[in-house]
Amino acid sequence: MAMANLARRKGCAVVSSERLRYSFFSVASRGFASGSDQNDVVVIGGGPGGYVAAIKAAQLGLKTTCIEKRGTLGGTCLNVGCIPSKALLHSSHMYHEAKHSFAHHGVKLSNVEVDLPAMLAQKDKAVSNLTKGIEGLFKKNKVTYVKGYGKFVSPSEVSVDTPDGGNTVVTGKHIIVATGSDVKSLPGVTIDEKKIVSSTGALALSEIPKRFIVIGAGYIGLEMGSVWGRLGSEVTVVEFAPDIVPTMDAEIRKQFQRSLEKQGMKFKLKTKVVGVDTSGDGVKLTIEPAAGGDQTTLEADVVLVSAGRTPYTAGLGLEKIGVETDKGGRILVNERFATNVSGVYAIGDVIPGPMLAHKAEEDGVACVEYIAGKVGHVDYDKVPGVVYTNPEVAYVGKTEEQVKASGVEYRVGKFPFMANSRAKAIDNAEGLVKILAEKETDKILGVHIMASNAGELIHEAAIALQYDASSEDIARVCHAHPTMSEALKEAAMATYDKPIHI
Repeated sequence: MAMANLARRKGCAVVSSERLRYSFFSVASRGFASGSDQNDVVVIGGGPGGYVAAIKAAQLGLKTTCIEKRGTLGGTCLNVGCIPSKALLHSSHMYHEAKHSFAHHGVKLSNVEVDLPAMLAQKDKAVSNLTKGIEGLFKKNKVTYVKGYGKFVSPSEVSVDTPDGGNTVVTGKHIIVATGSDVKSLPGVTIDEKKIVSSTGALALSEIPKRFIVIGAGYIGLEMGSVWGRLGSEVTVVEFAPDIVPTMDAEIRKQFQRSLEKQGMKFKLKTKVVGVDTSGDGVKLTIEPAAGGDQTTLEADVVLVSAGRTPYTAGLGLEKIGVETDKGGRILVNERFATNVSGVYAIGDVIPGPMLAHKAEEDGVACVEYIAGKVGHVDYDKVPGVVYTNPEVAYVGKTEEQVKASGVEYRVGKFPFMANSRAKAIDNAEGLVKILAEKETDKILGVHIMASNAGELIHEAAIALQYDASSEDIARVCHAHPTMSEALKEAAMATYDKPIHI
């Protein structure tokens, strides 16, 4: 059954119970009158959620304009987030492999060096090509692209301050806020993008720091710590919480942290930063236990602040038109992504739910499908998450802790990559697959993978969860041999019966 048919069968977008929304009103289907000046859809923000929403709206026959202040499309993700970080993760991994693993495979190099300017140039080239590609997609789909900072004049009008100092007003029957998120600041810590950097600054360091401290043990912090650690930095991660990546399954998290520690990454958990001194050549951090206690000092050349992100809605004029937000600044929407103001919608990082680019894209498609009188579909409980370190960690569905808390009786099936023939053949066998399934029905509740290519392997599991598959369903699908995907099949066999190769 196609996804669209699944959504129609369910009759509405499916969202997490944690998602805050208004349910006391709905958005009626509207006809779209022709008009040379007024748009059917105006999107404020050209990031993953915004540009995808704009393209989809145009594909559905709606006259569409997208407003973006950055001057390049793709948002944080493409310009200073997901894409450049993955470029540097790959380049730094290649260097690390050449320096530490090639000889084991019979490839001997007399001298391996880091050419940081070339590495950064490759990253910038990838970003440039992709941003231009989105502009090409806009032209192909006849989306009007307006560069500038947009703010509401009324629920149907957006005033845009353009880069040349001018101003224009864009009108639309339906306006979608897709302005994304920004770096969350820490009290007393000023980001200068030189000594104390955000993820943006960490992607553009002019030299490899000898000592690199990361504040925050989430996705971004661990990925950027991995980049500079592979290139030679001494990396220390300071985290207020007792664990790294709190959304991760505890068993997987424990193995993941152990793997990162083997790579040289140091962790100071249950620790808070209480002072910062940048008066010298480097940075001195004063830290103490989260519960209080004796203070100590850490020194670094560069400190990355990676303590999460916050919705970016400043200056949009939301309060002027009466759009309601929660205490965290997130825009409240109903199941159709409509705010409490008729004709105004919001998607992506500015609304409740996972702050992930792929979630924002799904929001964008579903939102414009509702606007066009169709049915959209997003299920926040089945959005995969990936940490792109090496090994990668990917997961979808519930953790074992969440399943236990729900009171559902369940079974667990695990399979290590040490017993997978492809992983052994390429000498890359660290990690495992873990599957959680309901005991009575065998319905899969969650899948967690730690492996070099976990981010690719997880999508078989995502499809399985989307269609309420059982572990036996996966186990009885023929998987090509030898592949690392076979580990997922074996873990499924271990869940409902017994695996073959262990």
